[in-house]
Amino acid sequence: MNNTTIALHQVEFEQKSFWRNPAAAFFAFLFPIIFLVVFASLFKGQTVQIGTVSTSYDNYYIPALVAFGVMGACFTNIAVTLSLRRDNGILKRLRGTPLPPWAFLAGVIGSSIIVSIVLAVLTTGFGILVYGVHVPEHFGAAAATIAVGALSFCALGLAMTIAIPNAEAAPAIVNGVFLPIVFISGTFFPVAPSNILAKIAEWFPVRHFIDGMFTAFDPGRQSASGFNGTDLLIMAAWGAGAVVLCVLKFRWEPDKG
Repeated sequence: MNNTTIALHQVEFEQKSFWRNPAAAFFAFLFPIIFLVVFASLFKGQTVQIGTVSTSYDNYYIPALVAFGVMGACFTNIAVTLSLRRDNGILKRLRGTPLPPWAFLAGVIGSSIIVSIVLAVLTTGFGILVYGVHVPEHFGAAAATIAVGALSFCALGLAMTIAIPNAEAAPAIVNGVFLPIVFISGTFFPVAPSNILAKIAEWFPVRHFIDGMFTAFDPGRQSASGFNGTDLLIMAAWGAGAVVLCVLKFRWEPDKG
């Protein structure tokens, strides 16, 4: 069995595990839709100014919500799930099986990316059909931005497990790190660029994922290609740094301390 086949089998296994918990799967996809309905209702008819582009709130919120869903499926899901498996001894037992460690991690990442794609399609489709939001102008750029963002946040989710001492602390630590950055990055409403919080958010990949998605959706038709190279490079740099950290510090066993 070659390496590609091994990885694909592991992705299939992770997907089966995900869908065998229908309640968790249902709410994973419902959560972004709930946010969409709530905020679209609150800001109905309002417009926002993004740089030189003035657009409806719904056109702003859909790209941001797509990024939010991908980050949740990759960063949050991987960090919490692997912390739980590590505490339960599952990761340690896997090291004693013929399954290569890289194949296991490839399965986890591949499954998260599949969930991210489904989330992005459902969220965008719901926004287009129900709220009449702008169809993405650059499908290729949107797909590439989602791919870079998903891979980067999968790597960051793996790296986050290094800072989590046990499974009980995982949700609190992950949300404590993730949600404040999500809010100051303008995920749910625009933050003025001159605001100190917006300047802090520029250091983190969340802001750049949202900006990259907005450029790909391009409701103001300001971009010829739909790509924002700076945003993609910053996300990729964070992902590469996370990979290096995982190689050096990732733990397969619970912290004995």
